[in-house]
Amino acid sequence: MPFACIFVPDFHVEAIVRAEPELRMRAVGVIEGKPPLQKICSVNEEARRAGISVGMTKLQAELCDEVVLRERSELQEATAHAALLDCAQSFSPRVQDAGADTVVFDLSGLEKLFGTVPKIARQISRRAAEMGLEVNVAAGATIEAAMLAAHGFSGVSIVPEGKEADFLGGLPVKILFADVPSSTEADEILETFRRWGVLKCRDLIALPEVDLSERLGQRGLELRKKACGMGQRTLVPSDPPLAFEEVMELEFPLVLLEPLAFLLSRMLDQLCARLQARALAAQELRLELTLEDGSFLREPSSSTPDQNIETTKDTKLHQGNQPIPNRSHFENGRSGGTFQRTIHLPVPLLDARTFLKLLQLDLKSNPPGAPVVKVRLQIEPAKPRPGQNGLFTPSSPEPEKLELTLARLSGVVGEGRAGPPQLLDTHRREAFEMCHFTPSLAKVADWQAPQNLVMALRIFRPPVGVVVTHEGGRPSYISSQERVRFYAADSRQIRGEVLWAAGPWRSSGDWWEQDAWMRDEWDVALQEKVGIILYRLVHDLVGGEWTVDGAYD
Repeated sequence: MPFACIFVPDFHVEAIVRAEPELRMRAVGVIEGKPPLQKICSVNEEARRAGISVGMTKLQAELCDEVVLRERSELQEATAHAALLDCAQSFSPRVQDAGADTVVFDLSGLEKLFGTVPKIARQISRRAAEMGLEVNVAAGATIEAAMLAAHGFSGVSIVPEGKEADFLGGLPVKILFADVPSSTEADEILETFRRWGVLKCRDLIALPEVDLSERLGQRGLELRKKACGMGQRTLVPSDPPLAFEEVMELEFPLVLLEPLAFLLSRMLDQLCARLQARALAAQELRLELTLEDGSFLREPSSSTPDQNIETTKDTKLHQGNQPIPNRSHFENGRSGGTFQRTIHLPVPLLDARTFLKLLQLDLKSNPPGAPVVKVRLQIEPAKPRPGQNGLFTPSSPEPEKLELTLARLSGVVGEGRAGPPQLLDTHRREAFEMCHFTPSLAKVADWQAPQNLVMALRIFRPPVGVVVTHEGGRPSYISSQERVRFYAADSRQIRGEVLWAAGPWRSSGDWWEQDAWMRDEWDVALQEKVGIILYRLVHDLVGGEWTVDGAYD
């Protein structure tokens, strides 16, 4: 039963470099602790060549001009670990979380999907690189063999089955303790091996089992068996929650939208790569910006959070050129020095460029109001929508392009004025609100009528005044003095005999209001020159006027 192991060397540095890819080829050191007692906790290979080692103080490391120092970020390490799990989950459902920098998973049965074991190992390495991680990948017949090879060899390694002792014999014995936290027992055993002259795994394998057991007990036999690539360890699969989040802590506050958009683009690429690895799409974007202070420039408004307008390259994250004054209020999702925005997508999408444009439009329409010091971006996953349309389904625009078009329209006509209208649950006349447009994914056969098919009403504004002749208490003839424009090339008077009338429907406004109104509504069919037309006829009971509110199409 083959197993694979993914190990991230210098994990603390790799979490920083993943967020800042421009540091990939430079010497990087990670510091932790409180000033002035900050020390180096992790370095990469380039920093080791420059003479930087773990345990140095920050002042000592700053003497080397080639080294870039960054503070340790537990948030970025958490996102890097989540990306590591997503990489493993994209190949096998049986994944064990063996540490912040190590995952182990089962490869049995994957040959038919991905090919041979060496090919699978190379694909794992490429997938991890797409997620911004530089890793060591090893595959072997046992978990111990795969883990030792991943910790001891760079790149991709395949441990031959039955020859694990020969393949792993050249590794130093300290590799045997790489997957366990440092302890006094491990240090004592390593010191004993040093005094014995046991520096490589092959030296430990060559020791007699009886003599080793007499001196180190059962622990010595376990280490010898581990050096041979054998053991009784079993895979314990983990089932982490589906959380897709990227966090970036900034060295300097951001004031302009362009560098913020650059960071968002990088984070969206990483999130989309993780979603694609899990065969998922995005249903909702949540952006949280931690501000340098809790001050804001604009007064609170009633704008809705999902409207966007076009952005420009030199847009500032706060308005005006003066220093931002202190304000005690928060608006548009601001609370306690944070700025939150949420974008609900009409259908599940997976396009980083579309997501970036939507965030840019939203930030242009609703600027944070203060410099940004930390960015947190979350995506709510969902199953991707089917890509194939029905043969008899009407063609519709692509959801990605439609969403961007609606965002731009909102910037032109104003927030809350682009989208489908939805009637409110009230008797108040023409009470409706604008909603976020969501295309219907239901497929209707050509012979089956839609269940929600309704007749559209063409509203006349202002209403058309008419003269009504009654017969038996019901309208019998209707005529208007002014002409009504139905279409661009169709303007005519409303005049004709009433063939059919339904009503009246007595309606009133909100009765608790002082300006409540009352009226009677009729649906009438007139015989005109162009044919039979249906109208909405209204009688104002207060003023006594008759008007036509609209025509049914």
